Amino acid sequence: MPERLTEMLMDVWTPLIIIWITVLPSIYMAPLNQSEILPSGSSMGLNGLSGEQKVLNRSKRGWVWNQMFVLEEFSGPEPILVGRLHTDLDPGSSKIKYILSGDGAGTIFVINDKTGDIHAMKRLDREEKAEYTLTAQAVDGDTNKPLEPPSEFIIKVQDINDNAPEFLDGPYHATVPEMSIVGTFVTKVTATDADDPVYGNSAKLVYSILEGQPYFSIEPHTAIIKTALPNMDREAKEEYFVVIQAKDMGGHMGGLSGTTTVTITLTDVNDNPPKFAQSLYHFSVMEDIALGEPIGRVKANDLDVGENAKSSYDIIEGDGMDIFEITSDIQTQDGIIRLRKPLDFETKKSCTLKVEAANVHIDPRFISGGPFKDTATVKIVVEDADEPPVFSSPTYLLEVHENAAINSVIGQVTAHDPDVSSSPIRFSIDRHTDLERQFNINADDGKITLATPLDRETNTWHNITIVATETRNHSQVSRVPVAIKVLDVNDNAPEFASEHDAFLCENGKPGQVIQTISAIDKDDPKNGHIFLYSLLPEMVNNPNFTIKKNEDNTLSILAKHSGFSRQMQEVYLLPIIISDSGNPPMSSTSTLTIRVCGCSSDGIVQSCNVEAYVLPIGLSMGALIAILACIILLLVIVVLFVTLRRHKNEPLIIKDEEDVRENIIRYDDEGGGEEDTEAFDIATLQNPDGINGFLPRKDIKPDLQFMPRQGLAPVPNGFNEINEVSNLFKLGCIHKFHLTSFTQRSQQHTLNGGVI
Repeated sequence: MPERLTEMLMDVWTPLIIIWITVLPSIYMAPLNQSEILPSGSSMGLNGLSGEQKVLNRSKRGWVWNQMFVLEEFSGPEPILVGRLHTDLDPGSSKIKYILSGDGAGTIFVINDKTGDIHAMKRLDREEKAEYTLTAQAVDGDTNKPLEPPSEFIIKVQDINDNAPEFLDGPYHATVPEMSIVGTFVTKVTATDADDPVYGNSAKLVYSILEGQPYFSIEPHTAIIKTALPNMDREAKEEYFVVIQAKDMGGHMGGLSGTTTVTITLTDVNDNPPKFAQSLYHFSVMEDIALGEPIGRVKANDLDVGENAKSSYDIIEGDGMDIFEITSDIQTQDGIIRLRKPLDFETKKSCTLKVEAANVHIDPRFISGGPFKDTATVKIVVEDADEPPVFSSPTYLLEVHENAAINSVIGQVTAHDPDVSSSPIRFSIDRHTDLERQFNINADDGKITLATPLDRETNTWHNITIVATETRNHSQVSRVPVAIKVLDVNDNAPEFASEHDAFLCENGKPGQVIQTISAIDKDDPKNGHIFLYSLLPEMVNNPNFTIKKNEDNTLSILAKHSGFSRQMQEVYLLPIIISDSGNPPMSSTSTLTIRVCGCSSDGIVQSCNVEAYVLPIGLSMGALIAILACIILLLVIVVLFVTLRRHKNEPLIIKDEEDVRENIIRYDDEGGGEEDTEAFDIATLQNPDGINGFLPRKDIKPDLQFMPRQGLAPVPNGFNEINEVSNLFKLGCIHKFHLTSFTQRSQQHTLNGGVI
């Protein structure tokens, strides 16, 4: 270790000593270069002239100095002498004073105002500031007046190799495909040196690998890293740690260096085939496993990763290729064996498969390395399970005639237990499918019988479900649908399709078709309906009408003669027998109503009523209705007129046998006698119609009271009562009287104290 430290110190100080020996003489020789000056005698002559005899001459600069340099990072016990300023105007006396200003004047650089020596007071660093611009001036030491104009000069800091190279972007990470050839580009690194790249070799870098051989190499000047060995295998070693060095001074001894690390990872290529972990796999499965359920997994390992490790699985051989299938698990890359068809332990107890795994993505560069696939054998053992009963057919179709007898056998279903133990089976009907309980089944043999009568015209199909259950294990249940078709029998007679009313014109001709009728039958024979039409035996020789069957299974009614008249007979009834061709044949009798009508010349029916026949010719129905309305209106007017005349002739005087009921109005004030002109007018009693127009007095508020009726005394005459009331009004005993109603009662009236 001490030897290494001594070598490093020698590398640092040797170039510094060489630079010092080379640069120092030039610094002290700089003031010897003199500019053009005037002879001292001329100066003295100028000084001896009077003010009027002075000759104006241009004063030239008399500085005797050059550009100055100072070495960076130099330090010692005394300040460093940078240079010396001197002017030819200085006679050697102490009257000249030197002044320094500018960058760092007074702090970094200090001048001796007597001798002009400039010293560096601090240690300088070129990387912080490469040069300083200052201004120097010579002034009179007594008066401080400038002897010459100020002049600028530069002090440059000379570089030394004091900065090591640095990798600013490190540490680095790079990738390169495995199995690459020699010289494959990996990455490029870059180092920087803060020293002056122009002066010397302080910033000239050379790159080299300290760690990472013999796998990688680096270009010394470009710093490009490349592979140095062929066929590096990622599966053998995936990551490499490389140390790169950058050294200045062109890589020579004494140069400074810096290092960085580069982590290089080999990326995968598909250079490895898949390989099954074992050549033989064993699986067992229950025979009642559901379709699509996984049975087992096989795995082909691939040393590659990512897309290069993906494999597809196939069944290429075996006696169970149609029973099983294999798929790939995207996440785990396993091969999953699934059931494609149902298993049956009693039929096949084991299967053998040959499974192949092959890479999905193959790199053409490595095809010559061999097939990228592998095979394995899979043996699957089927285990027995307690299975439900199995029907002999997945569905059943039964037929029964609608006239089948109760408890007759319609059909039979059969089922068996597929297990070796072969448990007995019991049958039943799912009553949710036979809510009306029209069918029964024998629990032992599965025979289906009829429980209630059937009617094809009501329901042609019946769909029921038969349940088969093992007697030893009631949880083992199977179901099967049974469709029962009801067959037709001829149990319905044909009848008219609709109620027909035929119309016969009075001016019709013999043989004219009066009406064409059709028949319907609710039955449904295989060969279709064929109807037979006939008249009743006693109507076979009907003198008026005859029938004719048409080819379209309809019937036409024809008139035998002309000259039908509504006055003679308005309606004819014609019974017709309709029979079908079933076995046995069914028939019914329907009656056709034929009406005789008046028709126009072109055969259009106008009226079928007898009353219409006797109306005057040319008088329409609308005219008749208008005439009838007028007659009714005249009758109403006559009745109203007679009624009004009768009411007008009735007397206004109340008859003796009428009874009078009254409402009493009592006033507490006294009447004004004969002078009271606003008293009640007796004419109101004589004219009941005027009572509504009577205006009561406005200065008196009436008090309406209902007085209890006293015993009524008979009076001889109602006219006398009215006269007495008139006298009372005139005497002022009653101030105001309002008669509201008269009601027939017994012929008794009373007059009591001014109260009627």
